[in-house]
Amino acid sequence: MAGLCEGRVAVVTGAGRGLGRAHALAFAAEGARVVVNDLGVGLDGSAGRSTSPAEEVVAEIRAAGGEAVAHGGDIASGGGAATLVACALDTYGRLDTLVNNAGFLRDRMLVNLEEDDWDAVMRVHLKGHFLPLKHAAAWWRAESKAGREVAARVVNTSSGAGLLGSVGQGNYSAAKAGILGLTLVAAAELGRYGIQVNAIAPAARTRMTERTFAGAMAAPAAGGFDAMAPENVSPLVVWLGSAASAGVTGRVFEVEGGRITVMDGWRPGPTATRESRWTPAEAGEAAAELLTTARAPLPSYGT
Repeated sequence: MAGLCEGRVAVVTGAGRGLGRAHALAFAAEGARVVVNDLGVGLDGSAGRSTSPAEEVVAEIRAAGGEAVAHGGDIASGGGAATLVACALDTYGRLDTLVNNAGFLRDRMLVNLEEDDWDAVMRVHLKGHFLPLKHAAAWWRAESKAGREVAARVVNTSSGAGLLGSVGQGNYSAAKAGILGLTLVAAAELGRYGIQVNAIAPAARTRMTERTFAGAMAAPAAGGFDAMAPENVSPLVVWLGSAASAGVTGRVFEVEGGRITVMDGWRPGPTATRESRWTPAEAGEAAAELLTTARAPLPSYGT
């Protein structure tokens, strides 16, 4: 039986470990040819670079009978993102799915957060989503304008921190919230070219979570369902990255273990209207009254 992604070419960034590795293996298992991107850096983006993690995943895919190629470029640079797309096109002649997953952490409380830590996390998460998306979308748009059918899929990786905030992760939370905004804009702009763009907010045990949330991410006793295994997230990513998800775009899904939730996002709540300008005191009274009937916000992680 043909896999869900038979004949498709998928690019996965940050695919040497954790969620990205699980996604790459899952796409290959469903018949996709996979470009495995990873810089091979440390948890905080330091400690040099190595192609070994990406090459190891490629070896796993090939050993299982699949097709894959490693890419070690920096996708948060214009040149690196361009070579990522070129790698798929030069190797397989096409590109169908982009999964933006690469990232690292530099956690600090806000008063201790250095400017370099802010810039580095913004760069890898937010710019590292924008640039691959930009280069892939340019190729898909050209294909569409040339009259060739496009069934392109982009899956961006946000986080519960981007939805609710996370104490000690101001830079990461801001970047992940920015990815949600980028997803909505991209879905609105690119749909005319046959490009669908969605986002996930996953929870799984990876290098980025197993220390910060050690208790919640711990593996179960032998034989129990491992709800925090990254492999639990990948089936939804593969479906979103396949032609089977036609018509689904501009959506955000929380996913972990055996749970998938469609997130509703910002919607208007209680409203007060008048035909004249408020004074500050009147505006305050109106806002206070509205808050008595508004739903309380969910707490940030770590509170």
